[in-house]
Amino acid sequence: MKKLSILFIALAMIATSCGDKKKEDVKKDVEQVNEEVVKESTTTDTASDKDTQLAMGKKLFTDKTCTTCHALDTKVIGPSLKDIVKIYDEKSGNIVKFLKGNADAIVDTDPGQVAIMKANLDGFVKDMSAEELQALSAYMRDAGK
Repeated sequence: MKKLSILFIALAMIATSCGDKKKEDVKKDVEQVNEEVVKESTTTDTASDKDTQLAMGKKLFTDKTCTTCHALDTKVIGPSLKDIVKIYDEKSGNIVKFLKGNADAIVDTDPGQVAIMKANLDGFVKDMSAEELQALSAYMRDAGK
């Protein structure tokens, strides 16, 4: 009976130690899957954030009547988005700073045009948040490529 008890205890210990090994393997597999999910969701979130920002920028561009003066690839009253982006890229300009009134005009520098722009921008931009201004700039850059 003692031998049977010792054998049973030995078998139980072996089974338990093998179970711990399997638990460790399962735990490692779960951690690896979690890391992959985090990486995937971060990539998806970044793409989603950019899409959301561009959609917000497009809505603002339309709602704030920027389309009255600016078209994608032709000059209307003001320069086209393509011209704006090209010149801002060439001169390392900051669209947001310009919109806030913290930078001079670098695309259309005619004093009459600048005065009209400033008057319009003061009315449209003063109540916009930093996030909205970034979205507007992102949209302009994306659309003007």
